[in-house]
Amino acid sequence: MTRRRFEELVSDALDTIPPELAAAMDNVVVLVEDRNEAEPDLLGLYEGVALTERTSQYGGVLPDRITIYQDAILDICDDEEQAVEEVAITVVHEVAHHFGIDEDTLHELGWG
Repeated sequence: MTRRRFEELVSDALDTIPPELAAAMDNVVVLVEDRNEAEPDLLGLYEGVALTERTSQYGGVLPDRITIYQDAILDICDDEEQAVEEVAITVVHEVAHHFGIDEDTLHELGWG
C-alpha cells in the first residue's frame, strides 16, 4: 500500500471521530511513519500531555504527537479491508490517550 493511500486511511479514521470530540482536540498533530525504531511492532504512539493532565501552566509547547506506524500495521493485515479496520482502531486508541484514557480502560472498552 502506498503512503498516500495509508494516509487516506488515517484521515478517514480521524473523520469518524464525533465532531464534538474532534473540536475538543487541542495542540495535537497526527503523523504517519514507517515504524517505531525502539519498538518495531508498535502500531501507534501518543506523545504529549493529555488534556486531562493540562494545567493553567500549559502553554508555549510543541504539539502533542500521535504517530501511526504504517509498516507495523500492514505487517499484521492480510488485505486492505483489515488495514482499514486496524488503522481505525489504532487511531481511536491513540486519540483516546490524548483525552487521558489509559491502557487498562481502553482494553476494558475493547480498544486494546
